[in-house]
Amino acid sequence: MKSLATAAACIALALLTFFQFPGHTWLQQDSQIYAPILEHLRDPAVLRNDILVLHPHVAFTLYDETALALRAITGAGFREVLAAQQIATRALGIWGLLLMAEALGLAFAPAFLVAALCSLGAAIAGPSVLTFEYEPTPRAFAVPLMICTIGLAAHRRHLGAGIAAAAAFLYHAPTALPFWGVYFVVALWPHQERRARLAALMPLAAAVALLSAAAHAQSASGYAQRVFARLDSAQEFLQRMRTSYVWISAWPTATILHHLLVLSVLVAAFVRIRRVVGVESRVLLLGLAALGLLTMPLSWLLLEQFHWGLVPQVQPMRTLLFLTLGMQFLTAAAGARALVARRPAEALAWFAFAYLLPLQPVLTGPFVWSRLNLALALAALTALAGIRWAPAVALAAFVAIPMLGGVVNYPSLHTPDLAQLSAWARANTPRDAVFVFPDVNRGLAPGIFRTEALRAVYVDWKGGGQVNYLKDLGEQWWFRWRQTRNFKPTALPQYAASGITYVVLQEPLPRAPQFQNATYVVYQLK
Repeated sequence: MKSLATAAACIALALLTFFQFPGHTWLQQDSQIYAPILEHLRDPAVLRNDILVLHPHVAFTLYDETALALRAITGAGFREVLAAQQIATRALGIWGLLLMAEALGLAFAPAFLVAALCSLGAAIAGPSVLTFEYEPTPRAFAVPLMICTIGLAAHRRHLGAGIAAAAAFLYHAPTALPFWGVYFVVALWPHQERRARLAALMPLAAAVALLSAAAHAQSASGYAQRVFARLDSAQEFLQRMRTSYVWISAWPTATILHHLLVLSVLVAAFVRIRRVVGVESRVLLLGLAALGLLTMPLSWLLLEQFHWGLVPQVQPMRTLLFLTLGMQFLTAAAGARALVARRPAEALAWFAFAYLLPLQPVLTGPFVWSRLNLALALAALTALAGIRWAPAVALAAFVAIPMLGGVVNYPSLHTPDLAQLSAWARANTPRDAVFVFPDVNRGLAPGIFRTEALRAVYVDWKGGGQVNYLKDLGEQWWFRWRQTRNFKPTALPQYAASGITYVVLQEPLPRAPQFQNATYVVYQLK
């Protein structure tokens, strides 16, 4: 019965995080990259004139193979099969949080309180990642699987932990590698359970072999990524301009100080409850947090001094998410233990830090005082409610934070006019048509259009986010981006000569359009 109750609680909380807060999105960030790649892999005739899908970067992941297989089996679209994986992996991550809390000696209610607080999510300033990703991307699946791994390891279920970590590795190797680096220390440390710990390495060996075979197959098809190349000055300029978050020298000083402060709070919480933290939890939580902090000087050295081209592809500073998650978990756990021990004042202080991160991503930046007051109010209510009702307060925070705190994690980009444009293009234009949106600038509408219309987009700002991975794509994207800025009607012949067949504007020209609604006007060039 307890297993069923635990599963039900994890699924219910996962659904709450998916539909309420932190929420989920589709075609608003990186799924604008992955969805068209998946569509092209499924049918090579689709989007074959789009540079984005001609330069995929999915060779070193089974994300694409899994999505294609699930679509073939279920008959559902990519949006549906990816959303199902997102909910499932979130539920496993929440189970991992529950296991981590129970490994500290907490009963189900306080352990669920800790899991709920961590499930509120947090944005990691600097590398632009989240503990609960909104988009159904490889990292969105891998991170909760890693949390599940830590929870299983905390209960010494090493083979299960190895399977979960291997699955995360298959989805997104850069997310899983830091864990495996720390776990090797745990596995090789002299201990009576050393053999059981080493058993967790067997799933990793199988995953490496499977991923190597898949990567070789895609590399043979021309999808190879450059691993050992160094960045030249043109690449560095382009990456600094388009993906500055990868370059720590571009970060504000307050962001670096924020991570140092997070580490300080994490250590303080750990010291407070260290007697109940087992070896596995201790090594993994502290090891991943320390590794996350070390990636900042390491990235500076390898990327900004040695110009190693692999660093922007792997983006090691994203390991900082484990520092943030560790701080959120340990403060929530310290608060829960204080609450069980009937020390409400201490519990309030720890809960305040756990609630603050979803409301204030940068602790060293300017505070929104209404959000700080909300964090303190939620912490006080949780501490005063007692262990029986504290989980209910934490669940109420999923509504209070967006409603009372005014936290909007993502804008609403899907509009009726854009949907109408996409439907028209899909039904009334040739499959090989190429569209351009010259006056949208850095907006994300072209990326939504690309997937929903299944029509090539000549260039868009979001597509430029792939300059980290492939030099040729970066060069083509930069040429096209500069070519289509500052639109003038006299540029239309040049657009046509470049292979563009339709131009989408927001202001009409003195000629008859092919399509028009309240937002968009489409003109055919050839």
